[in-house]
Amino acid sequence: MRLLTLLTLGAVLLFAPAVLAAGQATPDDAKAMAIKAAEYLAANGPAKALPEFSAKDGPWHDRDLYVTVQDSKGVMVAHGTNSGLIGRSVLELKDVDGKPFNHEIQAVKDDAWISFKWQNPVTKAVEAKTMYCIRTGDYVIGVGAYAQ
Repeated sequence: MRLLTLLTLGAVLLFAPAVLAAGQATPDDAKAMAIKAAEYLAANGPAKALPEFSAKDGPWHDRDLYVTVQDSKGVMVAHGTNSGLIGRSVLELKDVDGKPFNHEIQAVKDDAWISFKWQNPVTKAVEAKTMYCIRTGDYVIGVGAYAQ
């Protein structure tokens, strides 16, 4: 019985890193989702796209990835994990280190990577995040991946 317990524990420890890694998205995954969201917004318009980006169980969620959208004034118009931010100006919002990262997001002309710290919706821990942002008309779409 003790041997079986030790073998089981060994297997769990051996395969745990692979299981955890499979559950976390990469920056490439974030970029692909951001591009797809920008195309969807352009094709379907904000009246359809923004509520879909904010739907918690919708297709715009993948592991720890979700879509955020700010208008050109820094007002959050869609957020995949925090509906309380929708309709609020986030321009002066700072990360835990005091970085006003939304100023960088608003400065995006075409597309760019923005780094800051934010709460991971899966782990609930504040982690380093890199967000791929795309300006689409009056909106900036962002999807970020947490550091691995």
